[in-house]
Amino acid sequence: MKKSVLIVAVLSVFAFTSCKENAADKVNEENVAAAADRDAEAGKFPVMQFEETSYDFGTIEAGSNVEHKFKFTNTGEAPLVIVDAKSSCGCTVPEKPTGPIAPGETGELLVKYNGSGKNQVTKTVTITANTEKGKETLTIKAFVNPTEGGVSANGMLQTNVQ
Repeated sequence: MKKSVLIVAVLSVFAFTSCKENAADKVNEENVAAAADRDAEAGKFPVMQFEETSYDFGTIEAGSNVEHKFKFTNTGEAPLVIVDAKSSCGCTVPEKPTGPIAPGETGELLVKYNGSGKNQVTKTVTITANTEKGKETLTIKAFVNPTEGGVSANGMLQTNVQ
């Protein structure tokens, strides 16, 4: 038993001392520089700076189609990519820009609302983007004049869905 412990100890010492190559000599300086640049860029995010995050259409007639462009600027240090824009219901349709927005550039997000519902209505649009927060929120409001007998002022049949 003592012999086998002694043999294992000698082999271990031999294994650890036989590796005389310096690992630091094997590091490629180009790879180190590339990794440093990558790490510096990893902390840079785009920032969506909106001119306004809420818009009030005022009083509209039921069934009236209205729309508003939310303008924004990428005030961050990386290109802004809007992955998705979803509304809180089917009566509100957001249209996002298709390509990336470079730092310092401006963009627009169009929000269309079909005038469904009645009285005071508030809808939200959630934007998923590569910002630090990951999500941005916009709000639209309107006071929808209810229809009489289910027909709006423009002659459209209404189904007051909120």
